[in-house]
Amino acid sequence: MSGDKNLLAKFSTPVPRYTSYPTAPHFHPGIDADTVKGWIATLRAGQTLSLYLHIPYCDRLCWFCACHTKHTLKYEPITQYIQALHQEIETVGRLVPEGVRVTAVHWGGGSPTMLRPDDMRLVMGWLRSAFSFADDAEISVEMDPNDLDEPRYDALADIGVTRASLGVQDFEPKVQETINRVQTFAQTRSVVEAMRARGVASVNCDLLYGLPFQTEKTLRHTVDSILALRPDRIALFGYAHVPWMKKHQRLIPEDALPDSVARFEQMSLAGEMLVSAGYHAIGIDHFALEGDGLAEAVRHGRLRRNFQGYTDDAADALIGLGASSISELPQGYWQNMPATGEYQRMVENGELAVVRGIALSDEDRMRALVIERIMCGFGFSSCELTRRYGALAAPVLEEARAFAVKNPEVALYDRFGFRLKSDAYPFARSVAAIFDTYLGGGRGRHSAAV
Repeated sequence: MSGDKNLLAKFSTPVPRYTSYPTAPHFHPGIDADTVKGWIATLRAGQTLSLYLHIPYCDRLCWFCACHTKHTLKYEPITQYIQALHQEIETVGRLVPEGVRVTAVHWGGGSPTMLRPDDMRLVMGWLRSAFSFADDAEISVEMDPNDLDEPRYDALADIGVTRASLGVQDFEPKVQETINRVQTFAQTRSVVEAMRARGVASVNCDLLYGLPFQTEKTLRHTVDSILALRPDRIALFGYAHVPWMKKHQRLIPEDALPDSVARFEQMSLAGEMLVSAGYHAIGIDHFALEGDGLAEAVRHGRLRRNFQGYTDDAADALIGLGASSISELPQGYWQNMPATGEYQRMVENGELAVVRGIALSDEDRMRALVIERIMCGFGFSSCELTRRYGALAAPVLEEARAFAVKNPEVALYDRFGFRLKSDAYPFARSVAAIFDTYLGGGRGRHSAAV
């Protein structure tokens, strides 16, 4: 552990999560609706499309959350929002060329399961009317067990859910009360059982370490409890304390947060428990059973990283629908208006809700590939980089060589390329950051790397 602590001291500075490159703080208003229409028009028949559907409402506000969401106890704002979403679905659907097939839909939030059962069916029906779906399209939904009841379970089955994603965080009552996320193990188990009883093939659970009043003992209990449910996939995230960005996080007492060493020990403990229980370690924070899509993606070198984190989604493009959602096409990224009221006004006028984005240069694409390879496979091939980018790759390869020479305990560089040593795997975000030429640009603050 002493060696790990030495690395922790060296590589624990805040850096991006690298769910994109360049990262969102570097998006700008120079990317507008006309730009995006031109990008979408370049899609061709036979290509594939992934859709992200953002429902930015919760009936309780979890104080740890860093998502774009808002609290409401009334359903009227949600009714108005999904009508606007309908308009955006139709507008975007008309722009997508014929023959482009949707292979995945991810419902995120907020809490998508706040929607009434008939509204879930309506929204899915709108999507299937506006876009061409592959027969085996994956439909995943983020679920809050506190929202769910039998009619909603039936609606989720009706819309064809193939993956249920449950936020758990921690089962310790004191931790739950401090983060305003009270959720019993019995509630969580009932959702898993209900989804499996309705034929949902895959269940994944999200856990957090680094929470207030969390200890190795409480985390061990949470992991043991989750293992009893045997989810197909488990995400183990470090709590991102960003009160300058999410004001409600100021309600969390900072003196109750574990320090960097305690966070690292919590992460290590949980990871060791999951691997001992038969899960494959995926990247820096995911674990999957044999046969799960992520495990297969690692085996075949197809693991990817997008705004939902690690994924086996191989679609050619990702289009986000709803307020604040982010899209990715080969030409670049764009983001929708985050404010729900302004988003609704824009789409109800038949406009795209684009407010900012970034077009990718060849150097951006090359560095994005390097960063994704480090985040997904802990290294990259110099041959691949040179083959794809020619002379443009030379400065990056020199950066990799220089880093490995300076940090021999972390990385190795040879004729095959650049790769991290196994003890340095938890610090992949920090290593990826050395290839980020935007990071010193003064935009954005980030959470702890581990």
